[in-house]
Amino acid sequence: MTSPYDIEEIFPDDAADPVRLPRRQAGSSSQELAVTLLADYTLRTRAWMPSAAVVALLSESRVSTAAARAAISRLARRGVLEGRRDGRQSSYRLTVAAATFLAVGGSAIVSPADGDPPWDEHWTLVAFSLPQTESAQRRGLRAQLRWMGFAPLYDGLWVSPRDRTDKVRAQLAPFAPGAVTVFRARHVDVRAAGGRAPIDAWDTAAIAAEYESFVRRWSPTPPRMEAGEVAGAEAVRVRTDVMDTYRRLPILDPQLPGRLLPPGWLRGPARKLFVAIYDGLAETAEGHVRAVAARFAVAPPPGIRAHTVAQLAAGLPRSG
Repeated sequence: MTSPYDIEEIFPDDAADPVRLPRRQAGSSSQELAVTLLADYTLRTRAWMPSAAVVALLSESRVSTAAARAAISRLARRGVLEGRRDGRQSSYRLTVAAATFLAVGGSAIVSPADGDPPWDEHWTLVAFSLPQTESAQRRGLRAQLRWMGFAPLYDGLWVSPRDRTDKVRAQLAPFAPGAVTVFRARHVDVRAAGGRAPIDAWDTAAIAAEYESFVRRWSPTPPRMEAGEVAGAEAVRVRTDVMDTYRRLPILDPQLPGRLLPPGWLRGPARKLFVAIYDGLAETAEGHVRAVAARFAVAPPPGIRAHTVAQLAAGLPRSG
């Protein structure tokens, strides 16, 4: 069974968008790492960072100098970063639009799931019909459905086990006026050969494997932290990498009712592990970022502040 999600739909890269964040890839691009790095330490304040400091920090994550400089330039062209010059020194920071997008998206990604609320066995279905010529509208509509937890049962029929009618009404109207139908219904199992049940819209085995991979990769890290073995550049690199890895999981996880999930679902353990690493390294990593930034500035840049998972989930009110 092929994967039920298309990562390019979740993060479309249309030229019409005012802020075009890096398109998701199988691995992490230098642009993605740069955005994660700046968001992790300047999202609340939009602090200016010397470009040389950003390059130096990225080089500690095995990004070449040329690739780091190219990433900064491309992010500025995309509207993610804005720059300024002070003599021979150039500095960059997140634009207001990018910081807002990242704060809202970050809150949605790291907010804990609301347990396993009762399910009435009804599904929300969204049917739509858009001509192939309106490809940008189709991508935008499908991306919005992904963000709301829907998956395609068939090409033009998307499903969710949750009552999303209010969200659908608010979010989909601009995409396809007159071309969308929304309804709530129960599934009738007709036992037809080759028939598809709504749960078949998700490859739960593949998503479970993603959780298992995350837990397997990161479980050795907390003991190393407790032993004081993760410091300086490694603390920043680990904190950036664990965020970059974890942020994909809540997007892929459809938050299905517990009875529809396979046993041993690792959503909770994966989140607990992520929080332990991300929050546990915040102070150490912030100190290293400050030190690197100070090497390339006349005075230590103000506003470099690491945030915790709880602060990001709460929406990160601007300060400083």
